[in-house]
Order: sequence, then structure tokens, then C-alpha cells
Amino acid sequence: MGRIGSFHLVHDGRTARNLARLGTDRRALVRVDGLRFWRLLGTGSGSTTSPSADLRRRALFAVWESPDALDAFLATSPVAARWAAAEELWSVRLRRLGGHGRWRGVDPLEGMEQGRSDGPVAVVTRADVRLRHWRTFARAGRPVDGELHGADGLVAVVGVGEAPIGRQATFSLWRSAADLRRFAFELPEHARVVQRTRGEGWYGEELFARFEPYASEGRWRGIDPLAGLRPG
Repeated sequence: MGRIGSFHLVHDGRTARNLARLGTDRRALVRVDGLRFWRLLGTGSGSTTSPSADLRRRALFAVWESPDALDAFLATSPVAARWAAAEELWSVRLRRLGGHGRWRGVDPLEGMEQGRSDGPVAVVTRADVRLRHWRTFARAGRPVDGELHGADGLVAVVGVGEAPIGRQATFSLWRSAADLRRFAFELPEHARVVQRTRGEGWYGEELFARFEPYASEGRWRGIDPLAGLRPG
């Protein structure tokens, strides 16, 4: 059995407590057995992917040596115990479907267990936006965000990032791979921005990764967005 990924969205409710946890969780995660790759992330407001911040919420994207390693973390880690005490927590397990790119020099997909593509799809996108292109990136992202939220098959989305400026990412859930492809290749604002990022060199580094979200628990804004969507 290969590596698996996970994504966790934690809503603490209090700004000061959430900001403190971003620091204490980071120190604790360095010492977790079986945690091969991780990024602790701030989040945007609501479901917008345009630059913004929700200081009461944080996220973790992680890759584990095995499902057992994730199980052990959830059962014994003080980080997971703090998550359990938060106002809201949603977690999902991920198997690789495909993608390309790197995250600060690392390919997080390497060695991951292959998933099934006949159900919902989770997507992680991230980019290091070159500072000289930041304003252009931010302006161009607003119409894409509107197009994204109107896209058929979008189940849920959150903007995340390692820094308020420059290191931007998103996590999204789609009803099917076909719905994701239609958004990626057929909607005009998104296609236009993709072409500009390549032609004008907006990014120093980028990652686009697709996953099978094969198990989830908890609540994201009151519901589990994957409930009833996974194939049997």
C-alpha cells in the first residue's frame, strides 16, 4: 500500500487562538512519525479564491507514509486533539489521480497510492506568484473566481495559502472529472488566465494535483460536502 494524502479544514472561531495554533501546530508537525510532506495553511474568506483572509480558520495538506500513519496521528497527536476541540473540523483522505508540478521543490504526489476516477475529484492548485506580477494576478483572479463559483459540478472550494501575498493555493471538490475538465478547458476567463500565466511568466513554481477523495468526516460550513457523492 502506498502513501495517501489528507486535507483538514479547522475553524477555531477565535482569531487569537487560531493564529496561535498556526505556530504551535507547525512545531508539533515537524516531529510526527510517518508524515512525509505537509503544509500548514491560512485560508481565505468564505469560499472565495481571490486574495482575502479568514483569521479564524486554518488548513493542513499532508502526505502520509500509510493510512496507519494518519490513523496514529489522529489518535495520539496533540494537534489532532486540538482540532477535535475546534468549533468545526472537516477531514478527507486522498489517493492520487494525476497532476504535475512541485511545492517548494517537492513533488508531493510521488509514491502516492493510485485512486479511482469514477467519482468525485479533489483538486489542489498552488503557485508562487512572482512579486512583480502580484497585482496582475490578483486582478485577473476575480473574474475567474466568479466563473468558478458558477461552474457546473463544483461541490466546495476554499482559498488557502502559506502567505498573504505570493504563495497562493486552492482546495476544491468536484462532482466528477468531466465537470472539472469543462471548467479547466472550456470556460473563457479561466482559459485566458492560464494562457497569460504561461506567456507572461507569473509563477516561479506551480502545482496542479488531482485526487480521489475516498473517505471524509466532520463538517465544512455545517455539512460534509462529500456525503452521498462517492461511488460504492
